[in-house]
Amino acid sequence: MRLFDTHAHYYTEQFDEDREAVLTGLPGKGVELVVCPGCDLESARQSLVLAERFPFLYFAAGLHPENLGGAALADLEAVKKLCAHPKCVAVGEIGLDYYWLKTPEERSNSRDFFDAQLSLAEELDLPAIVHDRDAHKDTLDIVRAHPKARGVFHCCALSAEDAKVAVDKLGWMVSFTGNVTFKNARRALEVIAAVPLDHIMIETDSPYMAPEPFRGKRCDSGYVYRVAETIAQIKGLSTEEVAEATFQNGLRFFHIPDPAKEENK
Repeated sequence: MRLFDTHAHYYTEQFDEDREAVLTGLPGKGVELVVCPGCDLESARQSLVLAERFPFLYFAAGLHPENLGGAALADLEAVKKLCAHPKCVAVGEIGLDYYWLKTPEERSNSRDFFDAQLSLAEELDLPAIVHDRDAHKDTLDIVRAHPKARGVFHCCALSAEDAKVAVDKLGWMVSFTGNVTFKNARRALEVIAAVPLDHIMIETDSPYMAPEPFRGKRCDSGYVYRVAETIAQIKGLSTEEVAEATFQNGLRFFHIPDPAKEENK
C-alpha cells in the first residue's frame, strides 16, 4: 500500500528537533509522496529547501489568510518566482478564514489576496490549495469567478451540498485530514459519502489534526493511513483501494510523475 499525504507543514517548529528523522522514515511507512504548502514567503522558501533535499517531497507557495499581516499584493511577484521552481506543484495555501479574521477590513483584504492568488494560479496553470474556514459562501463565490482555476478544498469543511457543487459543477477536488476520525466528524463523513472517490485526496495537515487514536499528539504523514481507512469504511472499499485511488488522484491533480514508473525507466 502506498500513500500520498497531499498537505503537511514540515517547516514548522514542531519538527525542529527531529525533522530529518521524521522525513527520512516516511517511505518506510508507505508514504511515497508529500506536498508541503507554505503559508507565507518564508515558509514557502523553507518548503522549497526541504523539497530539494527529499526526492518524495514537493511544495506549494502562497499567502495564507492568517499570514497577511504586513503583506502587500506586490508580494505575489515573489510567490510567482517561487512557483517557477520545478518542484512547486501548486499555489497555496491560500483562501479565506472568517474564524480568525473578524473585522470587515481584514476580511476584505483576505478576499483581495484570495482573488489575486487564484488569478496567479490561472496564469501559471497550477492548481490551488484552498483553506476555507467559516467563509464557505465567499470562498465559493470567488472560486466561481475564476472558471479556469482548478483546486482542492483542503481539510474540507464544506457541507455535502456545497461539496457537490465544488466537485460536480466546478470540477474541484476535496481533501480530508485526521479529523474525519473524530467523534464529531458528521459533516466530513457526509461529504465523503456524497463525493465520488476520483475527486478525493487524503492529507494530515501535519503537525496538526492527528487522527484517533493519536489525537492530541504531534501529527506526521505516517498517520495518513487512518484517513484512508475511514474513507474506505464509508465507501465500502478496502483501505488499499482508497490509498491507491487517492494516490493516483494526487498524481493527476499536482501533475507529479508516478515514482514507480520513474524507477522503471
